[in-house]
Amino acid sequence: MPTALLVLALSAFAIGTTEFVIMGLLPEVAADLGVSIPGAGWLVTGYALGVAIGAPFMAMATARLPRRGALLVLMGVFIVGNLLCAIAANYGLLMLARVVTALCHGAFFGIGSVVAASLVPANRKASAVALMFTGLTLANVLGVPLGTALGQVAGWRSTFWAVTLIGVAALIGLWRVLPRQADEEATDIRAEFAALRGAGLWLALSTTVLFSAAVFCIFTYVAPLLGEVTGVSPRGVTWSLLLIGLGLTLGNIIGGRLADWKLAQTLMGVFVALAVASSALTWTSSALIPTEITLFLWATAAFAAVPALQVNVVNFGSAAPNLVSTLNIGAFNVGNALGAWIGGLVISQGYGLTTVPMAAAVLAILALIATLLTFSNRNPELQPALD
Repeated sequence: MPTALLVLALSAFAIGTTEFVIMGLLPEVAADLGVSIPGAGWLVTGYALGVAIGAPFMAMATARLPRRGALLVLMGVFIVGNLLCAIAANYGLLMLARVVTALCHGAFFGIGSVVAASLVPANRKASAVALMFTGLTLANVLGVPLGTALGQVAGWRSTFWAVTLIGVAALIGLWRVLPRQADEEATDIRAEFAALRGAGLWLALSTTVLFSAAVFCIFTYVAPLLGEVTGVSPRGVTWSLLLIGLGLTLGNIIGGRLADWKLAQTLMGVFVALAVASSALTWTSSALIPTEITLFLWATAAFAAVPALQVNVVNFGSAAPNLVSTLNIGAFNVGNALGAWIGGLVISQGYGLTTVPMAAAVLAILALIATLLTFSNRNPELQPALD
């Protein structure tokens, strides 16, 4: 694997830490800014919507730039957004800063995935994308637990100052290491928009939305669930997030290899496992050890789908790789927003934190149905599995 993929992974680590660390700091942010837990959860939703809405616009705004230049500009936006988060004086300004930070997210991962896949032979594309997304999983293994611990000790703002510094390091790495052959040709955005047709592509994007909603329905409220239901201390929440991050990393590695082998079957198997693990969490969350085991298995299943979903969409929209890949990142974050909203709705309606995993299981089953619809009439290798 080229060294440039490691730099892309570092960038993904920085972006992933900013996206996910807010969930570990949700109680601290809510207490400091004087809002409820569901209200603070809207910071997750706001970020996700910023990604979903900003992804196509940022793709168009950077379309005339070579891919390397586009990635540098997007990382610059990321740095500015985190600075604004660190100095935000109130909830409204923090929400605005989160949205600014989110603007770079979709286009960066979309263009970055295309660049990552272009650096390796065709039979290793999913593994290359998985390596880039390893930065995202390491954000959960290291970035989120350490960021949560730092925020609990030195205040949640200190976490965003630290992420800003990581962003600067990633920007320098992109500038120095990213190969210039990625600059050979700027994107023809009009041609890419013209290629956005076909039911398979939109079903694939819908699958991404439902998958991500299933994951974030739980992930957004995992800290309150651990604290209020399982009885885990704030320090224990940090260790639980580390365990989840290990599961995400393992799932990402396994998922990349499986997707290079059997794409459709990988997605179907992951969604079944995700539904089972989510349902189990409803019953295991009252005891520490069963909760930790369930969360690890849930996290492994969750990120096993990420490289497969990215390659799946690009396969359906191969005539528009930059835009389709970017739209899929937007789809992930539409799902993030949807999942956070559904989880918050379940809580606010009085059903309790333990009901949230059941809602996530329903979303995972819907993602399975969308996968079956996507592949059943198109992919001959799927038919034996369907039979």
